[in-house]
Amino acid sequence: MPVAPQPTLVASVLPADFANLGAQLQELDKAGLDRVQWDVMDGRFVPNLTFGPDVIASTRGLVGLGFEAHLMVEDPDPMLPRWVEAGCEIVIVHAEASTHLHRTLARIAELGARAGVALNPATPLSAVHHVLDLVDLLLVMTVDPGFGGQRYLASMEPKIAAARAEIDRRGLDIELEVDGGIDGSTIAAASAAGAGVFCAGSALFAGAGTFTDRVAALRTAATTGAAA
Repeated sequence: MPVAPQPTLVASVLPADFANLGAQLQELDKAGLDRVQWDVMDGRFVPNLTFGPDVIASTRGLVGLGFEAHLMVEDPDPMLPRWVEAGCEIVIVHAEASTHLHRTLARIAELGARAGVALNPATPLSAVHHVLDLVDLLLVMTVDPGFGGQRYLASMEPKIAAARAEIDRRGLDIELEVDGGIDGSTIAAASAAGAGVFCAGSALFAGAGTFTDRVAALRTAATTGAAA
């Protein structure tokens, strides 16, 4: 009987202590986390403003964690090279923000990064059917993007399941990620719907125990369905 793949855990940096960002990333690295998601916001596509590529680059040499840039910005194209230069192996753009999505995804690949596309909760899966052959990662948002700490939208589970079915039907090698409200009480349902990559913020940076305890608890909950 085949062994189910281990869930991939990604930390959103939004809840991090930015005065001690490097040290916290090193703790997460030691705790067994897989990747870090850099939530890039421009104050226009979403009502929040975060950071640029220089912040990412300043931490790249401190950890061996994978880096993914989640670009919640109106026009991602002009800055694409900067995120790759900063050390992001995955660059995720929003289907809603990319006027020429084929071109944008192809450009990310040309730059040597893996291409990701994200869907807001109100955006149907059909919006990316025509570009899945260019995608390495599909991100289904389980909250409206812009702020951490929001409540998980269980109504997105049918979209996650449909995405998993479409990926499998077409035999594509695409990671299926979920982001928003992921914690010990929601990760099992997202996993059961078909997600394999889970981006968590508050559940990793706050709560009982150490970073190691929180990473292990989320991984267990995603694998076994037991609440963490």
